Amino acid sequence: MNKQEIVAKVGQTIASTLDQPNLRVTTRTTMDDVEGWDSFSHINIVVALESEFGLKFQAAEIAGLRAVGDIVDLIEKRLAKRK
Repeated sequence: MNKQEIVAKVGQTIASTLDQPNLRVTTRTTMDDVEGWDSFSHINIVVALESEFGLKFQAAEIAGLRAVGDIVDLIEKRLAKRK
Protein backbone atom coordinates (compact mmCIF):
# COMPACT_ATOMS: atom_id res chain seq x y z
CA MET A 1 0.00 0.00 0.00
CA ASN A 2 1.49 3.33 -1.01
CA LYS A 3 1.28 6.63 0.84
CA GLN A 4 -1.50 8.01 -1.37
CA GLU A 5 -3.64 4.93 -0.66
CA ILE A 6 -2.98 5.28 3.06
CA VAL A 7 -3.98 8.97 2.99
CA ALA A 8 -7.21 8.10 1.18
CA LYS A 9 -8.07 5.28 3.57
CA VAL A 10 -7.25 7.41 6.64
CA GLY A 11 -9.43 10.21 5.29
CA GLN A 12 -12.32 7.85 4.65
CA THR A 13 -11.98 6.35 8.12
CA ILE A 14 -11.92 9.77 9.80
CA ALA A 15 -14.94 10.95 7.79
CA SER A 16 -16.86 7.78 8.61
CA THR A 17 -15.97 7.84 12.31
CA LEU A 18 -17.01 11.49 12.61
CA ASP A 19 -20.15 10.81 10.53
CA GLN A 20 -19.11 13.50 8.04
CA PRO A 21 -19.25 11.75 4.65
CA ASN A 22 -18.23 14.91 2.75
CA LEU A 23 -15.19 15.60 4.93
CA ARG A 24 -11.95 15.90 2.99
CA VAL A 25 -8.65 15.93 4.81
CA THR A 26 -5.06 16.45 3.77
CA THR A 27 -1.86 15.47 5.52
CA ARG A 28 -1.84 18.95 7.08
CA THR A 29 -5.32 18.65 8.59
CA THR A 30 -5.36 18.64 12.40
CA MET A 31 -8.14 17.85 14.82
CA ASP A 32 -8.48 21.62 15.40
CA ASP A 33 -9.42 22.00 11.73
CA VAL A 34 -12.36 19.60 11.88
CA GLU A 35 -15.59 20.28 13.72
CA GLY A 36 -16.44 17.41 16.03
CA TRP A 37 -12.89 16.02 16.20
CA ASP A 38 -12.29 16.24 19.93
CA SER A 39 -10.27 14.07 22.30
CA PHE A 40 -13.07 11.50 22.62
CA SER A 41 -13.58 11.16 18.87
CA HIS A 42 -9.78 11.05 18.46
CA ILE A 43 -9.74 7.78 20.42
CA ASN A 44 -12.59 6.44 18.27
CA ILE A 45 -10.65 7.39 15.13
CA VAL A 46 -7.52 5.63 16.41
CA VAL A 47 -9.50 2.48 17.22
CA ALA A 48 -11.13 2.56 13.76
CA LEU A 49 -7.73 2.99 12.11
CA GLU A 50 -6.28 0.09 14.10
CA SER A 51 -9.10 -2.08 12.85
CA GLU A 52 -8.90 -0.80 9.27
CA PHE A 53 -5.15 -1.38 8.95
CA GLY A 54 -4.82 -4.37 11.29
CA LEU A 55 -2.45 -2.51 13.61
CA LYS A 56 -2.20 -1.80 17.33
CA PHE A 57 -0.77 1.55 18.37
CA GLN A 58 1.05 2.27 21.62
CA ALA A 59 -0.18 5.05 23.93
CA ALA A 60 3.01 7.05 23.34
CA GLU A 61 2.47 6.85 19.58
CA ILE A 62 -1.12 8.03 19.89
CA ALA A 63 -0.08 10.98 22.03
CA GLY A 64 2.22 12.20 19.25
CA LEU A 65 -0.45 12.24 16.54
CA ARG A 66 -1.15 15.92 15.87
CA ALA A 67 -2.06 15.95 12.16
CA VAL A 68 -3.34 13.53 9.56
CA GLY A 69 0.21 13.44 8.17
CA ASP A 70 1.47 12.14 11.52
CA ILE A 71 -1.13 9.37 11.41
CA VAL A 72 -0.23 8.49 7.82
CA ASP A 73 3.50 8.43 8.59
CA LEU A 74 2.96 6.14 11.59
CA ILE A 75 0.77 3.74 9.61
CA GLU A 76 3.22 3.72 6.71
CA LYS A 77 6.11 2.94 9.08
CA ARG A 78 4.20 0.20 10.88
CA LEU A 79 3.02 -1.42 7.63
CA ALA A 80 6.61 -1.39 6.28
CA LYS A 81 7.78 -3.32 9.37
CA ARG A 82 5.31 -6.10 8.60
CA LYS A 83 6.85 -6.80 5.19
